[in-house]
Amino acid sequence: MKLCKNSMLCIMRTTISLEEQLARQIRREAAARGMSVSAFIASTMDDALKRAKPQEAPPFRLVTVRGVRPVPGVDLDRPRDLDVQDDETRYARGR
Repeated sequence: MKLCKNSMLCIMRTTISLEEQLARQIRREAAARGMSVSAFIASTMDDALKRAKPQEAPPFRLVTVRGVRPVPGVDLDRPRDLDVQDDETRYARGR
């Protein structure tokens, strides 16, 4: 159910299920702060959502290294082949 006061403020009623111990803690904390349970839950959720905003990731910077040309026969579009070649060299049978 939606209750609107004026045309600007709308309050939506909802039902939540809480474990008994959590519900007691919420009632106790709300009373200690002189707030209703609804106001306490709304305030707590608002604070949690404001804190949960993800921080912007730092910009990606590609680091390149100058050097010699790629080794002949190495396909840089198939990096797993490099692992296979390395494993075959390192763990070759009969050695």
